[in-house]
Amino acid sequence: MNFIEERVSGKNVIDYLQYPIFTTLDEERQHNKQRLAGAFRLFNRFGFTEGVAGHATYRDPEFKDHMWVNPYGIPFGKIKASDLVLVNPDGEVVEGKYSLHKSALVIHSAIHEAREDITASVHLHPVYGKTWASTGRLIDPLTQDACAFYNDHSVLDEFSGVVYEDNEGVKVANALANNKAMFLKNHGPLTVGQTVDAAAFWFITLERSCQVQLLAEAAGIVNPIPAEFAANTAKQVGRDIDGWENFQPLWEMIVSEEPDLLD
Repeated sequence: MNFIEERVSGKNVIDYLQYPIFTTLDEERQHNKQRLAGAFRLFNRFGFTEGVAGHATYRDPEFKDHMWVNPYGIPFGKIKASDLVLVNPDGEVVEGKYSLHKSALVIHSAIHEAREDITASVHLHPVYGKTWASTGRLIDPLTQDACAFYNDHSVLDEFSGVVYEDNEGVKVANALANNKAMFLKNHGPLTVGQTVDAAAFWFITLERSCQVQLLAEAAGIVNPIPAEFAANTAKQVGRDIDGWENFQPLWEMIVSEEPDLLD
């Protein structure tokens, strides 16, 4: 059964969720820049901000070794598609009018170079995610939602300060390996996806899964889902298309309430 077959339909019923098909690279680029801007507005709405910390990136569809990223210092809640900057492998801004932080280049460029299968990556410093990251542990499959990360996330079990050096970025990419998510110990969570939508949703739901685990452990009621069922559930809720679909209601909400992000 594929993701389309899982939907229950009927006569004259419209399938509301339609995966986009692009006719030009410019169309694809603008679509995803807007999705990235929308993701930042959502991150702001959910309180995933910590001063100037945090970045999310999108691999350009034409210049595969270039990435779009949020500029340094602009609040997540004000970012528009036109504010994003395009950065080349040498760290030079080749399109856009703002500067960016070196850590964004070091972490995300290493990930994009190592993972040709992914289009987007997110690394922020939200409260529950960075709290859980301090444990140096993987999250348990405590809920159906958390099962999306079962056997699909990792931990970089060291902290050496703000990531400024290229070799530190390589460590992050190596620790991520082929997973969709990871925790940088004493630092915070990171997610990737084949679409901007998926990478953004994985980050949102990972943060909530960290919150659930912290609450469960505080209450002393940690009862993980058995491995067999967790693995099977991961196949049902952890695919990239699942991340993409789950992002769509959030996108509809934020773009209707803050349409200036499209500019």
